Amino acid sequence: MRMIFVNLPVKDVQRSKAFFAELGFGFNDEFSDEKTICMVVEENIMVMMLEHDRFAEFVNGDISDATTTTEVLNCLSVETRDQVDDLVAKAIEAGGKPWKPSSEMGPMYGGSFQDVDGHVWELMYAGS
Repeated sequence: MRMIFVNLPVKDVQRSKAFFAELGFGFNDEFSDEKTICMVVEENIMVMMLEHDRFAEFVNGDISDATTTTEVLNCLSVETRDQVDDLVAKAIEAGGKPWKPSSEMGPMYGGSFQDVDGHVWELMYAGS
């Protein structure tokens, strides 16, 4: 089985962990340490959050400032329209920021937010 590990730079892994725990995500301690956390999205989908000095060990060049530029759009599917709105509200309540207004695109409904480091997270319900 293939796995995907999305890697994101963060300023403070404990702050990021607290933020995403508020949204209901769990973490894999096996792949975490004092400068890295591994958030479990699904069994084979992980988001590695690395403090800037640790992240810099893996990249060439500068680390983007996600609060002023958009370096990636992370889009997660959800099971209902209500989950879109609920997770966006939880994210903002936990310290995130609104990004774009919720929208409908045919049978799809989506919302979005920026996490505590400015990374964009979209939530998409593909209704029937």
